[in-house]
Amino acid sequence: MNATENTPQILATFESVRRFSFEQKRQAVYSEQAVNEFLDAVLDFKAMLADKTDKINVIVTRVEAITWLQLTDNETLMLVNDLVSQLKDLRSSLVRQYLSLDFLRKKGVAKTEIKAFKASIDDLLDVAADLESRFFYLPKIEGFEETSRELSLL
Repeated sequence: MNATENTPQILATFESVRRFSFEQKRQAVYSEQAVNEFLDAVLDFKAMLADKTDKINVIVTRVEAITWLQLTDNETLMLVNDLVSQLKDLRSSLVRQYLSLDFLRKKGVAKTEIKAFKASIDDLLDVAADLESRFFYLPKIEGFEETSRELSLL
């Protein structure tokens, strides 16, 4: 093989490198449109997470209100027991979702929203435990019902 047989391959490679190099010098590292689309997606994610957190907080508030009720009939207490089970199941699902966000949290993406989401999940656990204690464990303590009635009057 002589040198002239390799010339077309070398020229083609040279031309390919030349064009690519020229394009890269004229092109920005990123396009503004691509960055804007990425930032929009981050904002959408943050809004979705904030909305989910708000819904959890509404549930927490509603459950807290139930803990102040005076319930004595078995049918209603069974309903409360079912509610406690649902709250625990919901919390389990939400914890799995939170754990899946760990890579974003570590990268600093939506830190505030992820932290608020975690706090709402913790609050959900607390109100479920409070509800269960209020109606199934604490009433067995002598004087609890009377003290509870007095506190509800304040």
